[in-house]
Amino acid sequence: MSSNDNGNKVEQVTPYGTQGTAKTEQVRQMFDSIAPDYDFMNRAMTLGIDIWWRRLAVKRLQRIKPATILDVATGTGDFAIQLHHSLRPQHITGIDLSQGMLDEARRKVKEKGLEEAITFSQDDCMALHMDDESVDAVTVAFGVRNFEHLQQGYEEMARVLRPGGMLCVLELSTPRNRLIRWFYDLYTLHIIPWIGSKKSGDKSAYRYLPQSIAAVPQGDEMLQLMRNAGLKDAKFKRLTLGVCTIYTAVK
Repeated sequence: MSSNDNGNKVEQVTPYGTQGTAKTEQVRQMFDSIAPDYDFMNRAMTLGIDIWWRRLAVKRLQRIKPATILDVATGTGDFAIQLHHSLRPQHITGIDLSQGMLDEARRKVKEKGLEEAITFSQDDCMALHMDDESVDAVTVAFGVRNFEHLQQGYEEMARVLRPGGMLCVLELSTPRNRLIRWFYDLYTLHIIPWIGSKKSGDKSAYRYLPQSIAAVPQGDEMLQLMRNAGLKDAKFKRLTLGVCTIYTAVK
């Protein structure tokens, strides 16, 4: 299967399966719905390991010492805040489709007194409201599988990167070991949707999660999307028995 075929596959996976409604709009609706419970569910789904995954992703950016960072699909701002504490850039901009998620992110940043260091805006990675070559790094944590058009999203992120800048993507992935995959499927296909429906009332959102992970390009197929966008030195590293992967590339 080519990277384009697999890219198309995840683009066809939507949170609610609503005919005639674009994936972008369904993703926005889903995250608005679960925003108040998102952080709790993130910790519960990953058993807190997502914090460690983010730390490993941050380390990939240390060598370029970015002064300006764009955090795409910033959600409730966890990664943006971690990037600030670890890298101390001049400024971080976090963007997201969901106003509900951004409200949570702004609340966190205000509590920490970081309003000047980190700012948020509602934006779509399919058409970023940013100038060409305007940031030193672009990050995405657990967000690319929600893009309506993956290749277009990668091209937009590459467009706003300065020469020498780095794209760092952290994304959930499926284990390749059969035994581990059996337990993984049990957890993601049954336990997580049950917990999600009890906590947030939106069972569809947590059924979408494993479906989108299974459909998103992984490994070399994801790297090919980066290369197609004009990025180079594309690499990936699997984490925690293959349930998460870090992808990096430079412009």
